[in-house]
Amino acid sequence: MDKNHLAIMLLTVAMPLAAEIPAGYYSSLDGLRDQSLKDQLCDIIHSHTRLNYNSLWDYYPETDAYPERVNGRLLVWDMYSDNWDSRQYYYYGGTRGLNREHSVPKSWWGSGNDAIYNFPAGTDIMHILPSDGDANMAKSNYPLGEVDNSGITFTNGTTTVGLPVGGQGGGSSRVFEPDDEYKGDFARIYFYMVTCYQDYTWRYNYMFSNSTYLSMRDWAIDLLLDWSRNDPVSQKELDRNDAVYSIQGNRNPFVDDPELVEYIWGDRQGEPYSVEHYEGDPVLISPVQDSELNFGEVAVGASQNVDLYIKGEGLTGNLSVAIYGDNRSLFKAAATSIPATNANRASGFQLRITYSPTSVGEHSARLSVYDGGITGSVGVSLTGSCLPVPTLSKLTARQATNVTATSYRANWDAAPADETIDYYVVTRTIYGSDGSSSTTMEQSEENYLDFDDMQPGETHTYYVQSSRLGYLSEPSNTINVGTSSAATVTYNSPLAVTTYEGRLVRFTCNEPHTGCRIHDISGRLVELLPTLESGTTITLPYGAYIITTDQHRTPIKILVR
Repeated sequence: MDKNHLAIMLLTVAMPLAAEIPAGYYSSLDGLRDQSLKDQLCDIIHSHTRLNYNSLWDYYPETDAYPERVNGRLLVWDMYSDNWDSRQYYYYGGTRGLNREHSVPKSWWGSGNDAIYNFPAGTDIMHILPSDGDANMAKSNYPLGEVDNSGITFTNGTTTVGLPVGGQGGGSSRVFEPDDEYKGDFARIYFYMVTCYQDYTWRYNYMFSNSTYLSMRDWAIDLLLDWSRNDPVSQKELDRNDAVYSIQGNRNPFVDDPELVEYIWGDRQGEPYSVEHYEGDPVLISPVQDSELNFGEVAVGASQNVDLYIKGEGLTGNLSVAIYGDNRSLFKAAATSIPATNANRASGFQLRITYSPTSVGEHSARLSVYDGGITGSVGVSLTGSCLPVPTLSKLTARQATNVTATSYRANWDAAPADETIDYYVVTRTIYGSDGSSSTTMEQSEENYLDFDDMQPGETHTYYVQSSRLGYLSEPSNTINVGTSSAATVTYNSPLAVTTYEGRLVRFTCNEPHTGCRIHDISGRLVELLPTLESGTTITLPYGAYIITTDQHRTPIKILVR
């Protein structure tokens, strides 16, 4: 997050590359129907170039440029807001800036950083859209749906969040409804996601189901079919589909042919799909000529990998790969020859390219793919920026706010204004009343993060770090969160704790307490006493501790000497 420079997109930003549906891209669909049709679509689109998450910002001028300019600026097309102040910015900045929004929430398939970095969907720009920060926060991980006008909890004129109309939501308390102009766009993105990633085990089943065929619940199918039919494919979608294809090497088939949704989910189920067979010369479908593989910003001495999607049709021999240019020594391909059988298969071939900069600066090279029977060669630009190893300040975590019996907002001071960061990392530890504990890590692009998963009897702790180029700042202080701040808790039963020399700790209470939890200052649970009687005495190691019970939720801090 660059606090000093919001990087307004100027007219000099590159425009989208021209890219059309390649001959033979959908030829293997001919004659297929129902599940076989969807399975083959998955084979075609699932394999693609894995982008660097931090470099997604660099692609938005290609994928999401608004056709009009204001004061000479090229604007981001934000489908979540009509806030022009927000659209003018390339990076997010404060609560009115832009975020990278997973239109299908990443929590639906994973948790924390794992959902981004260990699942292809986490960096798939087909569904990761620039979004107004306020709308993104309000949208949360709610499913798509139609909002009951009497139950609106957030609206900015483009994004509306609130109670679902009858029969929708799949059990979610709220739904997210986009503007009518974009309902078809979101529907076709969701159809793409449940096809491309139909093998995922969905953690939240508001809309999706864990089956490889229809992959969605009935109410969701009805909703998305309705939105797709009533909001046809726009030029915006066509242009974005071409731009995404030029970047990561796959397409959204439901934008190329919206009728496909009818063959899988709609009124043409059971009918065989027909396409014109490919009978032409050998062709390289991906990568696209003059596309760019951007490795983003990398600290000196570190490395960054990107998987380049290679896909051919009718290749008659092995493809050759070569890297040339002034900085070619900094970029390395995992293979210099790709068998035709690998490139011709429906899923194509992933070629790993590694950028390992040894000096600070801008670096570039060019990768060429040739042979295999194709005419000429296809060139891809390789670019990366090498920066010094960052110096990051220790952050200060603040007390949680908006605390209820089930939710709270974690808060912390923003990084210094002169310090560039990529995002914040919030590390939570959840202590159960049974003595269990679990730790999760979550990202935030603001200096707060909302949680709604607190269970009765739990105590949560959190600390915060800033992240830049894969480096983390020193952990902040640790904040404890219990339900003592919730409106539902109206009193604490009296409890006194006295410490003595020799590491003795004595408890005094006018009635028995249960669930006594003792944490050290790092948030680690060191002792759990199921029942606590007045006069109970224990021994603890030297150190500082925080004590709560089911009857006394306000933390008591002690120092054992």
